Amino acid sequence: MEPEKKSYGALIGSIIIIIILIIGGLYIWQSKVKNVVEKKVPPATPTTIDPNELNTLDQDLGTVDTDIDAEVNPTQ
Repeated sequence: MEPEKKSYGALIGSIIIIIILIIGGLYIWQSKVKNVVEKKVPPATPTTIDPNELNTLDQDLGTVDTDIDAEVNPTQ
């Protein structure tokens, strides 16, 4: 009788398929993470500030009633 030959072909094939599936899954996962990160990045803000806008904001701040004591103690 001839001794049995062990064949590792099916095992090697299965390992190769599993490795390919893992690499494909990682590729798809990374592409989805990249899309989510790109959506969360806020748009670029302007680097220069218009001095007229600052003056307008300063004027608006001057017109706001900031008397907190009058709101807390209305009897005074």
